[in-house]
Amino acid sequence: MLHSITPINGRRIRIAIVGCGRISRNHIKAIAIHHDRAELVAICDTQQESLSHAQQYIDEVFEENSGARLYPIQFTSYSDLLSASGAAGTTPVDLVLLATPSGLHSEQVIAAAKAGLHVCTEKPMATRWADGIAMVKACDEAGVRLFVVKQNRFNSTLQLVKRQIQAGRFGKIVMVAVNVFWQRPQSYYDQAHWRGTWEFDGGALMNQASHYVDLLDWLVGPLESVSASMATLSRNIEVEDTAALQLRWRNGALGTMAVTMLTYPKNLEGSITLLGEKGTVKIGGKAVNQIEHWDFADESPDDSLVEKASYETTSVYGFGHPVYYANLLDALQGKQAAQCDGREGLRSLELLIAAYRSARDGSTVHLPLEY
Repeated sequence: MLHSITPINGRRIRIAIVGCGRISRNHIKAIAIHHDRAELVAICDTQQESLSHAQQYIDEVFEENSGARLYPIQFTSYSDLLSASGAAGTTPVDLVLLATPSGLHSEQVIAAAKAGLHVCTEKPMATRWADGIAMVKACDEAGVRLFVVKQNRFNSTLQLVKRQIQAGRFGKIVMVAVNVFWQRPQSYYDQAHWRGTWEFDGGALMNQASHYVDLLDWLVGPLESVSASMATLSRNIEVEDTAALQLRWRNGALGTMAVTMLTYPKNLEGSITLLGEKGTVKIGGKAVNQIEHWDFADESPDDSLVEKASYETTSVYGFGHPVYYANLLDALQGKQAAQCDGREGLRSLELLIAAYRSARDGSTVHLPLEY
């Protein structure tokens, strides 16, 4: 059953990061930026080397943002972290941040919920539909919050376009095209045994393009159906390195999504193009960081913000994590609703699972999926 959740006020929110790979740096930096409201009390990874690298980065960003170095407790066991969070004489944890392989998210979220901890998971929230449902159910029953990281929603380019959609400036949206043309060499997948596997990772669509799948629903609305083709054309992995989707929205719009990790020689484009009766916009760049086309039948003060909204980036992650954390902390403090909770996570997971079923069965899959 759903429980009322008591806000955390009067002190900083205590966060533990589990998984100290490359995405953990975005979370460490975001917590450092919000050091007035958030405290990094623990880090956890099965590899001591990863913990050491994480601590070096923590030294750097916390000294830069707060003027003081920080030494969170280190764990090499997730179960030890959960046990210690409630033990006498230790610093309790409010929120567990999971930056672990996707296939582990479900059991780790459920374990955190049973320990009475709020939990935030990197994308995708799970690799199986039933696991996503179980995660939301477990957190509801435990009376804790579940968040899913969707930092692209907070990028300045996408926030600006979202406002135009909400204002009705596009009129009826008729066509949507999403392209994710990136490069992931074989050496990327060879870094860890779980990369490129069905059980723990997922392929180009579920892993690398997951945030773009989220934008399909968040920007345009719920989808009615998907037809997908997927292939493993060049990488020695279990999952797909290339995918093509044909999409139909409930509002009548049609669209396509093309994804590959085989672009030569480096990341080329992460884009979304929206074509409406009264407006056309393309957000491009390597990671939807540049507004490349902006044309509407009417005028708005927002038109003057187009150039300012675009930004340079050397990373496909963009700069949305600190803004994402602002909303997460506000939600835990009872100041506003979470914009990316577990149920929002299910919306993109549903489309991902539908696409994989379509490619497997050679058929069009209609949404919503059965619970």
